[in-house]
Amino acid sequence: MTLAALGEPCVLLKLGEIVLKGKNRELFERRLINNIRTALHELDIKVDVRKRHGVIAIFLPAGATVEQAEAVARRVADVPGLVWIHRAWRVAKDPDTVVKAGLELVRESEQVARKATFAVRSRRRDKRFPLRSNELDRLVGGAINDEYGLPVDLSKPELTLHIEVDRDEVFVFTDGLPGQGGLPVGSSGRALVLMSGGIDSPVAAYRMMRRGLHVDFLHFSGIPFTTTESIYKAYALVRKLDRFQSNSRLWVVPFGKAQQSIRNSGQDRLAVIAQRRLMLKTAEEVAHRIRAAALVTGDALGQVSSQTLANITAQDHAVDLPILRPLVGWDKTEIMAEARRIGTLAISELPDEDCCSLLAPKRAETRAKIEDLKQIEKRLDAEELAVQLADSIQEYTLEGVAPAS
Repeated sequence: MTLAALGEPCVLLKLGEIVLKGKNRELFERRLINNIRTALHELDIKVDVRKRHGVIAIFLPAGATVEQAEAVARRVADVPGLVWIHRAWRVAKDPDTVVKAGLELVRESEQVARKATFAVRSRRRDKRFPLRSNELDRLVGGAINDEYGLPVDLSKPELTLHIEVDRDEVFVFTDGLPGQGGLPVGSSGRALVLMSGGIDSPVAAYRMMRRGLHVDFLHFSGIPFTTTESIYKAYALVRKLDRFQSNSRLWVVPFGKAQQSIRNSGQDRLAVIAQRRLMLKTAEEVAHRIRAAALVTGDALGQVSSQTLANITAQDHAVDLPILRPLVGWDKTEIMAEARRIGTLAISELPDEDCCSLLAPKRAETRAKIEDLKQIEKRLDAEELAVQLADSIQEYTLEGVAPAS
């Protein structure tokens, strides 16, 4: 007898901090289930997503294959709000069937051939089931020991067979994929990320997605004084990040002429901070138009000369919207490790003409004074310039490019 004869492949999802949300938990779970359905829509597999006593179960259509279940598991592993994803088997609520399923699942594992240690962990959510959790552990564990001669190790087993008794069925599974953790995207609102082509801002965007923000992306291009390479790079980064939230949008601002005006202002050492303030003013204008409630940057305190505490304070003063800096306490090694894990590092390391290089002075100001920056902005009429820049943006969707509305 095979597992296919005993049950159906499915995917079992374990929640993280959502379970601590008390009376608001249902709102978070509803958002999470919607995000799961959106993520799975691209697989073209008709699934049934159900909430079950603290877990979420994804049931596949009749005749679904193990490969389809694995594809579903891999896709939802990118959805924030989940801590573990298990490729499970759904079997009848009958002790004999559970024993047979456990034997088959262990037999198919690679640990059997090398006589690995094992343990059985049961959880009985339906108290009507005739066996208690510890009784089910002993029943199934004894059968596995008798059949395969595997030694039991309850403290650090090499193989763990999980059995979860639910209201209508029993789930059996062994391995699992780690999830992203955090909160469901969209549960905390919407924000706008200032997306460069570097390493930091994609990681900052991801960290904010994990805290429940749905983010849009704003990229400042040096056009007409640079090529479109940085746009392609930003687009590739947004595509890579979209698997965590879906429906991402990239907005591009042609910023070269505004940079030229700043450079011609004669304040060489303040040029970088003046540019950052103008970017933030423009981003704030765009955020108001797309109803984003915060801005997100990849700043890390002290990482470069423009990210001193004094300069960060001067940048914050430029706008009224909150500026979120999830990487402010991270060092470069930590940021690069996270970028590598989420798959953005290789893209960020591709060469391009970054617009910031156009204004790189020999010696940058590390203690910018707000009054000096205001004088530069007065000469530039920065408030009006930010509106004009926001008017010039172009929206890039993941299907192509469309004029900004």
